[in-house]
Formats: sequence, C-alpha cells, structure tokens
Amino acid sequence: MQYLLAAIVVLPLVGAVASLLPAPPGLKGRSPEQAVLRHGVTVTGAVLALTVALAAGFDHDSPARMQATTDISWIPALNIRIHLGVDGVSLPLLVLTALLTFLCALYSYFKMPAGPSPKAFVALLLVLEAGTLATFAVLDLMLFFLAFEMVLIPMYFLIARWGGEGRERAAWRFILYTLLGSVVMLLGLLLVGIKGGTFDMVALATDNGASLGHTTQLIAVLAIGIGLAVKAPMWPLHSWLPDAHTAAPTVGSVLLAGVLLKMGTYGFVRIVLPIAPDGAHTFAPYLAAFATVGIIYGSLVCLALARSGAKGDLKRLIAYSSVGHMGFVLLGIATLTPTGVNGALFANIAHGLITGLLFFLVGAVKDRYGTSDLDALSGRTGAALYGKAPRLGGLLAFGAIASLGLPGLAGFWGEMLAMFGAFRPAEGLSRPAFLTFMALAGLGTLLTAAYMLVVVRRVCMGGDGGSTRPQTAGTAEDAPADVRSYEFAAWTPLVALTVLAGLWPAALLGLTDPAVQQLLRGGN
Repeated sequence: MQYLLAAIVVLPLVGAVASLLPAPPGLKGRSPEQAVLRHGVTVTGAVLALTVALAAGFDHDSPARMQATTDISWIPALNIRIHLGVDGVSLPLLVLTALLTFLCALYSYFKMPAGPSPKAFVALLLVLEAGTLATFAVLDLMLFFLAFEMVLIPMYFLIARWGGEGRERAAWRFILYTLLGSVVMLLGLLLVGIKGGTFDMVALATDNGASLGHTTQLIAVLAIGIGLAVKAPMWPLHSWLPDAHTAAPTVGSVLLAGVLLKMGTYGFVRIVLPIAPDGAHTFAPYLAAFATVGIIYGSLVCLALARSGAKGDLKRLIAYSSVGHMGFVLLGIATLTPTGVNGALFANIAHGLITGLLFFLVGAVKDRYGTSDLDALSGRTGAALYGKAPRLGGLLAFGAIASLGLPGLAGFWGEMLAMFGAFRPAEGLSRPAFLTFMALAGLGTLLTAAYMLVVVRRVCMGGDGGSTRPQTAGTAEDAPADVRSYEFAAWTPLVALTVLAGLWPAALLGLTDPAVQQLLRGGN
C-alpha cells in the first residue's frame, strides 16, 4: 500500500517528463500530437486505476488511522521528512483528483483547446495532477507547502496559453493573489514547525497545540489561514477567481473548481483545526462571518448576471457560484463540530463533481454557439437547448438542480450538515451568532435556487420560457450537435457519482466521520 501511494504521487511527474520526449515510431498514430494526447490519457488513466486500487485496499474499518504511510528522512538538518499517508479525510480527495484529471485528459484527446503544442499542454496537466495529489497525501508541513505551490505554475500557463479573451490578465491575477497568500502562509508554517519542534503534521496534531502558546497559535492561524483562504476562495479574497474561470480553457476551469479550490479547505481541516485549536477557536466566528457573506454575495452576483440585459457570462456565473458553495464549506469548518466539518468535507466532494460537470457543459455550449454570453444564448435565436440539443439541455438542467441542493443529489447533504453544525456550534462559540449565520446561509440556498432556475429557463427554454421546438432555418449553429460520444464518456461518471453520493451519503460520511472525530480530538 505504501508503494501504491508513492506511485500515485510520482507517476504523473514521470509521465510529464515522458510527454516532452519524442514518441516511439510505433506509437505515433496519425500524428505526434495525437500520440502525446493519448499518452496523457494513458498516464492519468493509470493513476486513476492505482487510486481506485488504493481505495479498495484501504482499511475501511479504521478510516481514522493513517494508512499506506511512507516516512523517510529528506533534509535532516531541517528535520524535513518525506512523510506520506492517507486517511478518511484525504482518500476521497485523492480519488476525486485522479478522476477529474483523467476525464479532462480524455476530453482533451477529442477536443484539444486552441493554443501551443499539445506536448506542453499534457506535461502541464500531469504536473498539475502531481502537485494536487501530493497536497492531499503529504504529512510534512514543508512538503505540503511545496506541493501547494507546485500547482501554480502549470495552472498559470494553462490559463495564459490556452485560455480565451483576457487570459493574460486573468493568469497574472491568479498567480499574484495565490503567491502573496502563500508567502504569508509559509511564515505561519515555519512558526508552527519551529515552536512545535517538528514539521510532522501527525505529531503536531497529536500534540494538539500543547507546545504552542496562545499568542503563537493566533499568529499561526492568521498567517496560515490567509494563504488557505485565498485558495479556498473566501470572500473578500476571491476576486482572482471569476477572471481565471472565465478565461481558462474548459479543462482548466474543471480542475480549478474541482480540485484546486479544495486544497485550501483541506488545509484548514488537516492543519489549522488539530494543530492550533485555541487559535482556530478564536478566529472561528470571523471565519463563519466571512463565509456567510461569501454565500450571500456570490448568490446576489449570480442573480445579477443571470437577469436579462446584464450581458452576464455563463462561465463567470458558475465561477461566482463557487464562492457561495465554498462559503458553505468554510461555514462547516468554522463550527468546529464533527457535524459541520463532515458537512464541509462532503460539500467539497459534491462541489467538485457538480461544478466540474457544469464547466464541462458550459464549455460544450460555448463550443457550439461560440459564446457563453447569457443574453446571446437566450431568446428565440439563442440556444433553446431543450429543442435543439435535448440531451445537452437535460444535463445542464441536471447540473443546475444538483448545484442548488436538491434532496437526493450530492449538493444537498454538505450544505445541510454545515447548517446543522451552525445550529449547535462547538462549546464556547456564540450560538446566537451562529444561528444568524445559519439563517443567512439558508437564505443563500434560496438565492441559489433562484439564479440556477433562471439560467435553465433562459438557456434551455429560451428567454421567454416558451417554445422548445427546434429551429428549422438558419446556420449549422442553429441546430448544433447534441451530446457527442466522448462528451458522454467524460460526463457520465460525474452524473452517476452525483446521484450515488446523494442517495447513499453514508459511503462518504463513513470514511470522513471517524477521521474528523480524531482530528478534532487532536489526533488521539
């Protein structure tokens, strides 16, 4: 098992190097470009297979115990170790990362985004996967920081070289915001490691802040929290996100929403809560307040973008919806209760599945109509997907109702558990304040339903919600192809898992709950 986890982290890096080498003569296929794209599918498919094998071999009776561990001294002078391990908190995120990266590679094999050489694209995609997987697998604070930073460069180039209009500005905003947050986070991690006498996350969690004074914990939580909040993204540190999503290619948006945002919230659960519990308790009400503002703010912006005449961009709307959805994750974490934190982890996975699907669908709509402008997509001459591409329209409607938290689908449980946690927060936190946060979050669910239904009405039915009969005259864009076979292959797993997680939440909560209980007790 330990070799399996190490291979999962290392294989994408090896694959990235191999993608830059000339393809062997027998594997070139019709062209070198096809060969390297097929290489990306093969490597990410192998990583997904290894991750599934890891999940199958995981001891589900002891999800709170670190499994498949590797612990090797790397830099003895600084007491930094190559320490890997997986528990019930990190295993679902590893599987989600491997799945989404494979689906993106498969989608790109048939629909490569316009831009430079496919070799560079595949190499960057694999480096991005390696950094994300390492973030969820490492158990050393310095390795966590290196993995956390490793994803920035490939995502920057994916946006800047394969993105759409405004890509360079969006890429620079992405890199500057996240780098500035990471510099502050590094100072906090160094403070914890020096004062705690080790960078080992398991040892620090077991110590439960005993070797860190109250002031040290406050400074550490503030510094680490800022870096994690930028990546989460928490209002008001979110402003890099809409531009990045709008400019990124389809697969870039899927990975950015599906896995990169989870790195920030995972850091709160893995590092902040068990290692600096006093500092987390002090800042929890402020985190909850910012999270709640993010829920309302994101929903109101989406409503404004969805209205007729606003020239709202559908990709930008889905990006702002992520601010609201990740607000529920942060609210659950801020409750400091097993119920709230379990809800946050569940909402993490649900958001990755649902928003990943939505960005795939929006990318398909933009490919067919040449725009993601809502005003252009609505009306009698717009998309009217129910009539012109009914399967695509049905999938978009499914993604929308899953995103608004319909019971029976994955989006429901995380938000509900986060609000349950706010109903009865951890001892010492102000219950009236958290009840207020819960009520505002509940209002956010209503606003989410409002803008998602407006989007479905305008894009799927037409701006007036009228006729769904297909148009018979006009150009090829007026009668676009419905869901293609490769799109069906890339989207079906996300639809199936969204339904499965909604109908059988115990499959995920059974993994996370024992691990969360242990983390909140300080790893004991």
